[in-house]
Amino acid sequence: MTDQALFDKIDLHLIRVLNTVLTERSVSRAAIRLGMYQPAVSAALKRLRGLAGDPILVRSGAGMVPTDAGLRMIEPSASILRAAGMLFSDARGFDPATAQTTFRLAASDYLDPLFLPQLVAQIKSQAPHCHVEIHPLSAESDYRAQLAQGQVDIVIGNWAAPPDDLHMARLFGDEVVCLVAENHPAVRRGWDRQGWLEAEHIAPTATHPGAKGVIDEHLDSLGLARNITVRCPHFGLMPSMVASSLLVMTTGRQYCERFSGRLAVKILPCPIEFPRMMYYQLWHERTHASNAARWLRDRVKSVASMLRKE
Repeated sequence: MTDQALFDKIDLHLIRVLNTVLTERSVSRAAIRLGMYQPAVSAALKRLRGLAGDPILVRSGAGMVPTDAGLRMIEPSASILRAAGMLFSDARGFDPATAQTTFRLAASDYLDPLFLPQLVAQIKSQAPHCHVEIHPLSAESDYRAQLAQGQVDIVIGNWAAPPDDLHMARLFGDEVVCLVAENHPAVRRGWDRQGWLEAEHIAPTATHPGAKGVIDEHLDSLGLARNITVRCPHFGLMPSMVASSLLVMTTGRQYCERFSGRLAVKILPCPIEFPRMMYYQLWHERTHASNAARWLRDRVKSVASMLRKE
């Protein structure tokens, strides 16, 4: 029998019988749980044995136990039933208290070091059975493809000009400032445009191939370039690197303020005027009408708004 012919003989009811018989390890108990007559369950089990080419469930003393093949069928059959249960649930509505959705986000910690921890805390408090996967925004990631292919549901970041082929919601704007060590010469002497450009800068690794980041995109539009001597993919480690060196970190004020009382650093104005750093969440058309995805986007917006008020 070909794989397709075998597949055509399997329906969801048969998978439900299979999982119930294997977990109950009893045809009679499975019949009660399924609300079926015992002969009907026995007939379904006979069909399953024929399809599998294996007894699936065999007698052992006074009871029954799954065969090795039967044991391997328990989790896949449960997974199929869970997926089937969710297939139309989102169309009917999303109840966070009972939902078992997996939320997938692509984000860095550059928005605010408290953002991702508080977002996860809010999701888990309101939707305790849901899973959360956080994917990095790295030089190797193609977030457009990830959104289109369902590998992530939302991308959170900052863009000077967000891509117009995706849905977008603004989270907030922030003033661009500089973070330096307390003993940096600019703290005492100040700096002009040329001094700032020539200073040693630390910058994040590009989030995708060819990306310059909003700071360097703006400098490029002015025909300027800063002296970047350190690139780091871990934004959360950069303030500590600044505190123990003469490096200059240029980013949003909200991010810098999270570290100004914890590390030996100072926030200085930048001698070059930058447009406000704008943060957004992006999503694909495929999740635009999803109740679960809409709920997730509302959580992102809620946490961002809450952090801005602190």
